[in-house]
Amino acid sequence: MTWTAALGWFFAAYALLTGIYIVLENRRPQATLAWMLLFLLLPGIGLVIYALFGRDRKAFSRDRKLAHQNLASTAKPLLQELRSRQDQEIGKLEMQSPVRRRLMSLVRHNSHSVLTARNRVSLQQNAAIHYPSLIEDLRQARRTIDLQYYTWADDAFTRELKDILLERARNGVEVRLLYDPFGSLFRLTRRYRRALSEGGVRWSPVSALWRLHTISYRNHRKIAVIDGRVGYTGGMNIGQEHLDGGPGFARWRDTHLRIEGEGAEVLQAVFLVDWYNATGEDLFAPNRFPSLGNERPAVEASGANDGHLPLQILTSGPDSEWRAIRQLYFAMIVSAQRRVRLQSAFFVLDATIAEALKSAALAGVAVEVMVSDRGEGLNQTPYWAANTYLAEVAAAGVRVHIYRKGYLHAKTISIDGEVCSVGSANLDIRSFSINYELNAVIYDARLAKELESAFEQDLQDCQLFSADEYAQRSAPGRLRDFMARLFSPLL
Repeated sequence: MTWTAALGWFFAAYALLTGIYIVLENRRPQATLAWMLLFLLLPGIGLVIYALFGRDRKAFSRDRKLAHQNLASTAKPLLQELRSRQDQEIGKLEMQSPVRRRLMSLVRHNSHSVLTARNRVSLQQNAAIHYPSLIEDLRQARRTIDLQYYTWADDAFTRELKDILLERARNGVEVRLLYDPFGSLFRLTRRYRRALSEGGVRWSPVSALWRLHTISYRNHRKIAVIDGRVGYTGGMNIGQEHLDGGPGFARWRDTHLRIEGEGAEVLQAVFLVDWYNATGEDLFAPNRFPSLGNERPAVEASGANDGHLPLQILTSGPDSEWRAIRQLYFAMIVSAQRRVRLQSAFFVLDATIAEALKSAALAGVAVEVMVSDRGEGLNQTPYWAANTYLAEVAAAGVRVHIYRKGYLHAKTISIDGEVCSVGSANLDIRSFSINYELNAVIYDARLAKELESAFEQDLQDCQLFSADEYAQRSAPGRLRDFMARLFSPLL
């Protein structure tokens, strides 16, 4: 047998074995075909990429010590008082809208999320509003500061923040910081971390980069909790670029939430799960949850939107039983009767969300999507792939707006001016299936309409995307986009 024949038989066996393996994984057909194509185009290298970035929740099956994102068992004793009231709260809201009840029931079961009601919530549009608010709450901390971000940099703003954290630590406040090592790679310096350690601030990456088998499962959440009473979550990381736009952009456009009350306690529970997963340190204790002690949350009822605002904190990750945030988006889109408004930095859809958007638009719902036209750095592949999805939904009647004033980083959805969600999840396959993400679902018309008003304001800085215009673009450009789409399940 010649060496060329031997090589041919080897390649055929390789293609057969890798094909059988990936088919037995029982993934979505698009993902299965994308991986098979990668294996064939990059023999050997494709297997390495799969080992690093492709494995699903089975990669966690032998890790018995991992506290999965199921807060029902991990935090049940501490959140029991909140759970005891949720049936009553669900009953109240069921009278207002059957859609709200459907969504609350979904979130309750697919991520075991507690419905909290004693909350004050404010929308914070952009870092110029969010950062001063966060700093003020950090300065007021008396017991604990818990921070978790995908990206934490060493720059002018974060050095100011470091000084505040060190000052609070010197005054007896327990300060902890979790960051994603991939998201903060080349941003968070060793000198910065050493200064935190020497000043009494505890810090840890959410996972070690040397754990190559889970390197793709990034923790994309953004959480800040002060004294278990005040919490923040949404789209904003910690870095100077949120204030000045950074290289390549005039500004960053983002949305964050400030939550005061019971919702902050649920954020506290999520942080403690992630801290345990990262460090092995179990910090679950009653003194971290104000509603368990004699102190009551400072948000007792004084009005429908002042002290009584229902919300759920929804989590998902590669080790979750259900793709909870994808299910939330799907349910919100198909439940809308009048309008759907979404904002996302990325737009790389799976078949489920694509069909939901198209069917809603074809049914007469006013569906509007706002996305960034490009991203940071050299990797523009997700934005090339996004063009094909934008053309597809636009052809069905979805109005697509391309944000041009800077980088749109917000991750929001609102339906009918009644229910909205703000969080860390983009409208893409990675956020729905691969990353650890967190969204807050808010059942309040005032905040939903405020979010929609911000959307309308952003329209002034957008250009309408046309499916017909896209069809007239150069053939090489569209071919590039279609090639990028082939790999969209991997992006």
